[in-house]
Amino acid sequence: MSSPYNAAMERAPHRAVTPPAPKLSERQRKHLRALAHAVKPVIRLGNAGLTPAVTAETVRALEDHELIKVKAPGGGDRTARDELFAALARDSGSALVHRIGNVAVLYRPREKLPRILIPDR
Repeated sequence: MSSPYNAAMERAPHRAVTPPAPKLSERQRKHLRALAHAVKPVIRLGNAGLTPAVTAETVRALEDHELIKVKAPGGGDRTARDELFAALARDSGSALVHRIGNVAVLYRPREKLPRILIPDR
């Protein structure tokens, strides 16, 4: 029997399966930043960086929550963290809403019954 976790692990390396990232206007980003203010980080990246397991867990968390925070290890190179967050957003089919320091906010609406309503463009 296949679990949702195993199905996400199988999908994670294949970028063609993940839906395209939503295009957000600045007004929509501002709204999502306000919603994310009280959210605690759901995904914490370790020293191994971006692995297929982290991508699969991010896909699962986005399916559950739609709006999540991801925390990377502190210190290190800022451009490397930016590339890491951009790669995670691309691989999970989400939009990188915001990044401050080592915390990023990702958003991907559910295909069926989205919970978060964002303003029109």
